[in-house]
Amino acid sequence: MNTVIDIPWWQLATFATILVIPLWINQRFELGQGRNTLTAFVRMTAQLALVGLYLKFVFSHDNLALNLAWLAIMTLVGASAILGNSQMRHRKLVLPVLAGLVLSLLPVLGLLLLGLLQPAPWYSAQYLIPLAGMLLGNTLSGNVVALQRYFGAMKSDFALYEGALALGCTPQCAARPFVQQAIRQAQAPQLATITATGLVTLPGMMTGQILAGTDPHIAIKYQLVIMIAIYVMLSLSVTLTLLMAQRAVLAPTGQVQIPLPDSK
Repeated sequence: MNTVIDIPWWQLATFATILVIPLWINQRFELGQGRNTLTAFVRMTAQLALVGLYLKFVFSHDNLALNLAWLAIMTLVGASAILGNSQMRHRKLVLPVLAGLVLSLLPVLGLLLLGLLQPAPWYSAQYLIPLAGMLLGNTLSGNVVALQRYFGAMKSDFALYEGALALGCTPQCAARPFVQQAIRQAQAPQLATITATGLVTLPGMMTGQILAGTDPHIAIKYQLVIMIAIYVMLSLSVTLTLLMAQRAVLAPTGQVQIPLPDSK
């Protein structure tokens, strides 16, 4: 297989000029996203540059404490991103979201590292950090969708919730249809991706390995493993987050103890 082809920074900067296309679309249709788009890409570039330097340091030392510290930072930032993007920044939801991520990430990541791949050492930064990043990254959007759908549906269909309470249902029982809808909505994009993988799309992990010179059959095995792991973690994280969130915000009387957002 061929070696990795490096991309000079000046060529990367030149390629980035194609961003004028979405910026022009934004201006032409008055979407109001031009500033946000530029800010997002500048922020991403700065973050990736800093992370690249940090990962080079972490990989060279491969220290358990450093690796776990970075894993903790990734999880905290992920929880913050979920709350921010779902417009559900409320202190009662911080612990459920964070616990949902941690309780779903650790068993899946542990199974990958200790049961399947078995790198030496098991906390090898080369495996632990990229795998955790892929699992967390693909779970964030699912949690955002789940929270938006759950609380949005509860607001729009609050009469149904109150009716179930009046008939003697517990708050958790009355809110069960909203949990079901939220889980379905959160799983749908990932299921669509899984269905199209192979024939319609070549996922990023598999493409990256092939470009790096890995045998395609090995790349396929890794991609299958990561897609299974992502779907399991997504399903587990969304379910745990919703169940813990509703316990935190629904009083025994059924009263919702946080402001409900507009339905989406």
